[in-house]
Amino acid sequence: MKKHPMQPIEWVDGVIRFRKNKIISDMYDAGLIELNRLACLPYSDEDRMQLAQLLGYSISGFGELPYARKDVVEEADRIADQLANKRSVSPGSGQTISGGFS
Repeated sequence: MKKHPMQPIEWVDGVIRFRKNKIISDMYDAGLIELNRLACLPYSDEDRMQLAQLLGYSISGFGELPYARKDVVEEADRIADQLANKRSVSPGSGQTISGGFS
């Protein structure tokens, strides 16, 4: 199965998150995406990981998802650590870092 790209990772209101997709976020907020219902359907772990990223999951929350692959979690954690270290040097920089895969 082809891997989805990893969403960029950024600071959002003091939390390091995947950059959410505005269309997916608006659909979720309008109740058009029901995560509990989707959990019962036969989607691949790759697709579930991508949806979590598109919804703007926090990096720490993403790591707790049962379908999040270890290598993807480790890459996201590495990027989050880079962002945290850069922010401690220059607060309020609003930086974003992109990953390679998901």
